[in-house]
Amino acid sequence: MCPVSKARFKTDKESALFKKVLIANRGEIARRIIRTCRRLGIKTVAVHSDADMFAPFVNEADEAVLIGLAQPHASYLNIEAVLDTAVENKVDAIHPGYGFLSENPIFAIRCAELGIIFVGPAPQTIAAIGEKVIARELMRKAGVSVVAGTRGLVEDPEATLKAAEEIGYPLLIKPNVGGGGIGMTLVETPEKLKAALKTAQSRAQRAFGSSAVFLEKYLPNARHIEFQLLFDHRGQGRHLFERECSVQRRYQKVLEESPAPGLGKNEALRLKMTQTALEVATALDYRNAGTVEFLLEPNGEFYFLAVNTHLQVEHPVTEMVLGLDLVELQLRIAAGEPLPLAQTQLQPRGHALEFRIYAEDPVTLLPTAGQLSTFRPPETNEYIRLDSGVEEGNTITSYYDPLLAKLIVWGADRAEAIERSRAALEEFRIEGIKHNLPLHLKILANADFQRGEYDTELLNRL
Repeated sequence: MCPVSKARFKTDKESALFKKVLIANRGEIARRIIRTCRRLGIKTVAVHSDADMFAPFVNEADEAVLIGLAQPHASYLNIEAVLDTAVENKVDAIHPGYGFLSENPIFAIRCAELGIIFVGPAPQTIAAIGEKVIARELMRKAGVSVVAGTRGLVEDPEATLKAAEEIGYPLLIKPNVGGGGIGMTLVETPEKLKAALKTAQSRAQRAFGSSAVFLEKYLPNARHIEFQLLFDHRGQGRHLFERECSVQRRYQKVLEESPAPGLGKNEALRLKMTQTALEVATALDYRNAGTVEFLLEPNGEFYFLAVNTHLQVEHPVTEMVLGLDLVELQLRIAAGEPLPLAQTQLQPRGHALEFRIYAEDPVTLLPTAGQLSTFRPPETNEYIRLDSGVEEGNTITSYYDPLLAKLIVWGADRAEAIERSRAALEEFRIEGIKHNLPLHLKILANADFQRGEYDTELLNRL
């Protein structure tokens, strides 16, 4: 039977945990954090924009405070508004979720200055890996392989052209800050480089407030594999095994699974990648939950891609195969508790898939907005989980990420997980806006995906 996210902790220490936590986020991740806090007896404070006045997470929190207008910079990215609310409501800690302020070292520093615990790694760790060029250099010094690319930023078109010739095409122009695949620009020939550079710089400026970019070799047949890690404040670390995130479009993840079919039964490679991930975190003196991401080539060579200093969108697949609550673990580590389990006690069972349900046009893949006249997910049970930020009747705006929900499905093996997923997706009903449920069914029907023999180009071949 599936070990569905049941905590494995003693309950006689509840009083040592926080009394009140502010959630500096919205949507499904805010509801996810509220769910764990409620089980642990921790009061929650939600901050929200005027556009989210009637959102489910606002209703479910113990307290909710309007902090600004719909635009993210006026609300969810407004550090002082978030912190003023935290002080006024006398919270012990702030959980940033993912996105927004979760990777902002200034926000983490300001929390510390106010005596509020930031549920995440130390500000210096966030800063060290927040700039990709610096992170790549840190990995080089630590002896970790990185994808070929420039060791510094690129700006001058002529110098960039010369650097590109040394790296070789195809290549990616990547923003130095930010994540989620946003702003990455593929360049296949020298003739397209100068125009692509200008476009990439403009995209980076709009998305992240910085036009800084660098070049990196594009690996078209690679697989995207990441390792979930936990480190407590004593420096004790655990790995929670791997996830595969190779089903992507526009460099953004669409479907994730665990264990990674890209590693299959190659235990030697799995062990090598796991050990490298732990070495990366140790070199950063990492604390709390984090994820080390790699690109894996068909020949077995793998390269450092990034360290994510927040709870990943895809964390539920890890919870489903291990029976853990990662939000609870984050909170306990932040409260100073040691990791409760030895590495040998962590044994994954079965297989889990996560499907990101987006409000998007299936043809253009652009986000869509409107009212959810129908939102009827499949019935949940020990095998099927839904993490949703919306309910039927809600209005979807264009201000935020178009993620509506995540459908997570477990099976005793990958074949069973795929079959259960197909049935669950076919049962899902969404009307009023365009969505990507048909895309997920198309992925499941693909022979390469069914065999587990796919890479990051899969969706381009469908």
